[in-house]
Amino acid sequence: MQILRHRIKWLRMIPLSFLICLLPPCIVGCIDDEQYPDSPQGNFEALWKIIDEHYCFFDYKQHEYGLDWLEVYNKYNVRAREGVNKQQLFEILTDMLAELRDGHVNLYSAFDNGRYWRWHEDYPTNFSDTLLRRYLGTDYRIAGALRYRILDDNIGYVYYNSFSSGIGESNLDEVFKYLAFCNGLILDIRGNGGGALTNAEKLAARFCQEKTLVGYIQHKTGKRHNEFSPMEPQYIEPSSRLRWHKGVALLTNREVFSAANDFVKIMKCFPQVKIVGDRTGGGSGLPFTNTLPNGWMVRFSACPTYDRDKQQIEFGIAPDYAVGLSNEDFIRGKDSIIEFARELLVE
Repeated sequence: MQILRHRIKWLRMIPLSFLICLLPPCIVGCIDDEQYPDSPQGNFEALWKIIDEHYCFFDYKQHEYGLDWLEVYNKYNVRAREGVNKQQLFEILTDMLAELRDGHVNLYSAFDNGRYWRWHEDYPTNFSDTLLRRYLGTDYRIAGALRYRILDDNIGYVYYNSFSSGIGESNLDEVFKYLAFCNGLILDIRGNGGGALTNAEKLAARFCQEKTLVGYIQHKTGKRHNEFSPMEPQYIEPSSRLRWHKGVALLTNREVFSAANDFVKIMKCFPQVKIVGDRTGGGSGLPFTNTLPNGWMVRFSACPTYDRDKQQIEFGIAPDYAVGLSNEDFIRGKDSIIEFARELLVE
């Protein structure tokens, strides 16, 4: 168990989008000892069993929408017959994994990446690059992955589009020094699909004033669906460098996922922060990978995380203020969510 927890801590430092390329051999492919033939049926059986024994959200998703993994087996087993070609098999296995409704579940082959993106594709984007350029202008500042400026009502605006893009402590120092005399701060992470949890936590620490409980994590301890370790608390410590004490409006949409979802979970714990926009996309399971007999790689959620109230955030986090982009504002060149946040911060 100590070895597994050490690996989980190490995984939190890696951009989730690159995880499958960086996992060591002791994690990739070592989960199951049983060997299956490299045939359509063998690959199907191997994939179903990997998920059955190691996926971490079965009970939750059975409660939320009636997921029955044995029923899924019976549904797709008849399709994975001998004689199907590799493209057909890939489609069958991807469709089966989509029953989990999990953006962290992927199937990787040389010719395609199987994915489930309905967590954001079925919803309005509530974000526009065109409007973003209107607010940033052309003379915005850049510090690492952050783009920032002071709006004309003396509200600071910072845009961070991916936690896969790094930020240094000196970058953050410069940003907060420049914005220090602003009346409030808009932190826009719409479209941020995640990345390195260390980047998310580094930024969140600049808004933390004291050691704060921000959530919990569990580890899978057995092969049955409900075998987990007790919940372990997660804390964040305040940064020892410049910190922000004034009001913050954190802007979110459905594309906020994975490490970005975790960032919203943390920021909700700070009293000066309000979440504005749409519900996040979710993605609260830390992923592992394994390999099928034919060499295809599967990524799946292995360790569930929760908010500070021990509630699931796999299907996203609701905003404090639900606001969407209106067509009328778009025509006028206004971002409804940014404008709401500006009014909120000057009240």
